[in-house]
Amino acid sequence: MTDEPHRDRTEPPAPDAPVGEQMARERADEFRRIVSRKSIRRARARRRSPGTIWSWMGTFGLVGWTVTVPTLLGVAFGVFLDGRTDSSVSFTITFLVVGAAVGVTMAWYWVRKESEGGDRP
Repeated sequence: MTDEPHRDRTEPPAPDAPVGEQMARERADEFRRIVSRKSIRRARARRRSPGTIWSWMGTFGLVGWTVTVPTLLGVAFGVFLDGRTDSSVSFTITFLVVGAAVGVTMAWYWVRKESEGGDRP
């Protein structure tokens, strides 16, 4: 990806083009400009700062919450099922493990994406 702003290569709509088509093109062009600006800003930010202690702490916190929330949701669902059923299987422990696995997988995916420079195609 280059840091050059997006150059719109589309031709302007013909004067006799329907109003809806012209509005759709204008919205698409605006969307392209917004995405291009954000992409350029993100690429510059990645080059500029290798990471301060606060950005690392924020990442650590985000990864922690990414694991914690699915785990707690799994426990809550397991407790709910244990209260509703008479089973020899402990749903709380089962969904604790499932929630933790989902959270760790999501955290692993997010960290891998960020370490690869997530804005590359």
